Parts: sequence; structure tokens; C-alpha cells
Amino acid sequence: MAKQKKQPRPKAEAPKGFRDYFGSEVTERQEMLATIAEVYRSHGFDPLETSAVETVEALGKFLPDVDRPNAGVFAWQEEDDGKWLALRYDMTAPLARVAAQFRNDLPSPYRRYTMGPVWRNEKPGPGRFRQFYQCDADTVGSGTVAADAEICGMLSTALEAVGIPRGDYLVRVNNRKVLNGVMEVAGVLDPSDPTRFEEERGTVLRAIDKFDKFGEEGVRLLMGPGRLDESGDFTKGAGLTPEQCDIVMGFMSAKRATGTATAARLRELVGGSVIGAEGVNELEQIAELLDIQGFGSDRIEIDPSVVRGLGYYTGPVFEAELTFEILDEKGRKRQFGSVSGGGRYDDLVKRFTGQEVPATGVSIGVDRLLAALRAKGRIGASHQGPVVITVMDRDRMGEYQLMAAELRAAGIRAEVYLGNPKNFGNQLKYADKRESPVAVIQGSDEADRGVLQLKDLVLGAKLAQEASLEEWKSQPAQVEVSRADLVAETRKMLARYEVK
Repeated sequence: MAKQKKQPRPKAEAPKGFRDYFGSEVTERQEMLATIAEVYRSHGFDPLETSAVETVEALGKFLPDVDRPNAGVFAWQEEDDGKWLALRYDMTAPLARVAAQFRNDLPSPYRRYTMGPVWRNEKPGPGRFRQFYQCDADTVGSGTVAADAEICGMLSTALEAVGIPRGDYLVRVNNRKVLNGVMEVAGVLDPSDPTRFEEERGTVLRAIDKFDKFGEEGVRLLMGPGRLDESGDFTKGAGLTPEQCDIVMGFMSAKRATGTATAARLRELVGGSVIGAEGVNELEQIAELLDIQGFGSDRIEIDPSVVRGLGYYTGPVFEAELTFEILDEKGRKRQFGSVSGGGRYDDLVKRFTGQEVPATGVSIGVDRLLAALRAKGRIGASHQGPVVITVMDRDRMGEYQLMAAELRAAGIRAEVYLGNPKNFGNQLKYADKRESPVAVIQGSDEADRGVLQLKDLVLGAKLAQEASLEEWKSQPAQVEVSRADLVAETRKMLARYEVK
């Protein structure tokens, strides 16, 4: 009998394109989500939580690949009914399903916000993961551009609330109707048959959405014969002629010094297109509404280069870009780029109901926004762990737990060391790994005298690295205090570092 092969041990690693988040990373995200949620709530939006799984049918074909409906998502087929299910690709398609399913129960307009992870089955890269958090706000059931203007103003307010000051960001606004007007002039859109040239328009949208990445030459290739990248991968183009490309690129460069001048230039480009002129009118209305509320061009501006790659947008589209510079992994300066986007999608709910249901919304890429704040040193500079109560005598565990309970009752994070207490040095090493500011020490001798030791781990580490012997003696990092003063003295020590 052949000897059975030993089952190999699984490799301890996250799947490609996924990562784990620890401690302060999770806390910082939770705090940011809470701040954004408060902004959304202040504008009258209510929370909504949907399933992470949707039917592929509900997600629709509004994904990167127009030919394969479940490309770009993690999908599987049910055994009992043969239906395809998928992890949600974004938060918008689930909202469209909810709005249709509960249309008789929800108020109209329905204003909701939602937060959570989404999954995309795309090629991962540096800083690009297959799972990431989104934070969305949408208004369903309102066709007025006042809803779009409100979303833009709310996005500006949210960015400032989480720590992005004015001058470090810009919300850029455009209108897909204007682009449709330009495509009509270019001969890639037939108003009498909207389905004609649909695939070509999708390719053009995705091409010009990559302008910042590939530049004008790369975009022209993607709109024309196709583009071969450095790895040898070929991306099929839209097949536009050079003349057609010129018309579309004219739209991309239509931005002028003022919103009024930009709108005038866009009117020239859309010519006699009815849909194009309607888009220009809507942009002018949005600019006027925002100006009345005090959102000037230093915060929100009209920019024709914003198109948004997804195909379901039907009107105004917007994108928030961080304008400050950071250093990339090779030490080169670059702008951080987009952290949020959205727009109007009046046809998405109609897929379920057959009836016109206008909708508009925005999505904030929370993980990218956190990365930007870390790059600027505005968060993540330091993290304070809990106070650690060391264990000198195992049979006094109840007393140590009581100390922790007293500190927690006073609003101070605290924990009792629950590893092997034999080696006291290992307990302090554990406290260092936890980034604990204070350690509490009490052996039987201290207990008999009704005292304990408080060790300032932050000061101790600093003195060990920088202080002379005289400074070490003059600034003791460990003090003896009365057991009754545990909370008061711990709070006093934490106050040195503004920690609670």
C-alpha cells in the first residue's frame, strides 16, 4: 500500500488583491465614517444597510465589460434555481433594487446614506485592492438639479469635516448630456436610436475617463484603433476616425477661466443638439444654486474633463479631487487625485419598474481618503493603546480585574495582561507592542501597603533613547501612588499626552 502523502500546510497569506487592517487603521476608518454620517444626517439623509450579495441580474450590465454581465464581479451560480449571485460591485445598484422593491413603503423622494465594503474582480495593483469601503449618499425620486447641487455641496462639507481644508480639494462638475451632445455632433450617437453605437460610446467614456492616466495620445488610441500597453496587453478601441476624436477632445479641453465662459464654449461644441443644450442649462443652474449657498469656484467648479467611466450616468456627474502633492513609492511628487465621484442615474430604477425614477448620488472612497490624510500626516502619527495592568501574583487576578474595571468606568481604556506572567519583562514588551502609555504594577508587598506603581511607558522610552543619567534621575518614569488614587493618578499621567 502506497504511503499517503502528508497534507501540505496552508500558506498564511491574504488572497491577491486583499489585505488585513489592524488597530488604528480600523479605528480611524470608523471615526471617519461616523464624521461623514453626521454630515449626511444633518442634510436629512437616513441610513440604509443592504446585503453584500445581489443577483447578477440586479447588478445589471453597468460594469466595466459591456459584453459579459458578470465580468468585474465575484459571482457564482446557485445549484437549486441556476441564478447567478455576486458580491456587490458598488452601493448604487443595490439601492436601485431597494427603491424598486419597497417603492410603496418608502417616502418619495427617498434620501439615504450607506457605508460598507464592496468587491471588484479586477486586476490588483499598488494601492488598488479588490475589496474596499465606500460611503454613499443618494436621493431617489427627485428630478430637479437642486438635488445634484445639494449632493455636491454636501460632498464639499464632508471633505472639510474629515480634515481636508479648502484649497486642498476641488469638486469638479460636468454633465453627461453635454458629452452626449458632443457625441451626437461627432456621429457616435443617434437620437432616434439610442442603442446604436452603444458599445462605441461605452469605450469612449472609459477612454476619456483615463485621461489623467494615459494622456491625450493614449486616449486618442483608445477612442480610435486601440492601445497596446507596456506589458503587451492590447485594449480594443472604439474605432473613431481622427476627425471624430478631434471633436471629443475639443469637449475635454473646453474649460475656461470662469463657469460662464466654460458654459458658453460648451454651447458652441454641442451645436444644434437638443440633449447637449439641456445639459449646459443644467450646469448653469447647478452653478447658480451652489453660488447662492457660498460654494465658490475654490470649492466646486464646472469642468468638462469629468466624465465618470460607468455607463449608467444620465445627467450631472461630479468628482472630488485632492489637489495637494504627495510622494509616491519611488519618492516622486504627484497629486493624490480622485477620492469621490457620483452623478445622476435616472434609468437605473427603471430597469426594475419600467417607470421613470430619477436619482442622483455620490460615493466617497473612504480607504483612499484615509490614505491621503496619512500621507499628509494628519492622522496616523501616533496611536495610544490601553493602560496595561501587569500581573505579579496569579492568585490576585480578581484584584487586577477590579483595577481595570475602575479605569474603564472612568472612561479610560484598560486591560489586564493575560499571557504568561512569569517573565515581567515580557509583560512590558507586550505593553510596548500595544503602544500602551501606562503600565500598572502591584505585587503583594505594594498590596499590603495599599499602594501601586504607575509606569509612564512613553516617558520611559523617550528617556531611554535621549536622556543623560542626570535627566533620567530627575524625571522618574515610574511613581508610587496610593491604591485609592489609581484612577486620578492614571488620568493625570495620561493627560501629559492628551489621551483618555
